[in-house]
Amino acid sequence: MNTLLITATDTEAGKTVLTTALAAYWRKYYPQRRWGIMKPIQSGVGDRELYQKLFSLEQSAEEITPLYFQAPLAPPIAAAKENRQVDLAVVWQTLSGLQKRHDFLLVEALGGLGSPVTEELTIADLAGQWRLPTVLVVPVRLGAIAQAVANVALARQSRVNLKGIVLNCIQPRSDAEIADWTPPDLIQSLTNTPVLGCLPYLDNPTDLDKLAQIASDLDLEILDTF
Repeated sequence: MNTLLITATDTEAGKTVLTTALAAYWRKYYPQRRWGIMKPIQSGVGDRELYQKLFSLEQSAEEITPLYFQAPLAPPIAAAKENRQVDLAVVWQTLSGLQKRHDFLLVEALGGLGSPVTEELTIADLAGQWRLPTVLVVPVRLGAIAQAVANVALARQSRVNLKGIVLNCIQPRSDAEIADWTPPDLIQSLTNTPVLGCLPYLDNPTDLDKLAQIASDLDLEILDTF
């Protein structure tokens, strides 16, 4: 089953941009295939609402996000404020059901690879235990090389099937800044992980044609899902 987890080095790194770009690409070039999007856990208003606005998904809100908390905090903290538990069984059941109904499923993680899901588990733990092929988004900024190296090390420790790294310009960046702060060859050499490309800064991250175009510029063949 073709399932791809989109995670990152941190919050606000570009997971949503990559997820919507891949979804727009799939929608444009493979309209005959059944695809879906999942945000397993969401705290506060955000990605689920965006996906419902951008795409005509044959999914209920609960299927897009099976666990939803009001406070925009880490799930174990947000859940505690509502006297609830982070019930991963519900997430797993929803994931399994969507996999059976779709040819391809994009799963956007919360926070970064090291973000807590429960008091005992991180996104890396979940990705490894659930055997989810994963892409790591690394924002283009000073210090990105160290972030990439540390997160790939965490992925390996948790036995994550890391397919590749995607660089993302969270702000307008020049070619020189991209080359100096996130040199693909150096990141690949240090992490032994392919860099699939770099997403440009987008003034309008809801333009589906533009999103599909920037996704097509990535080395998607490495993912073995397109």
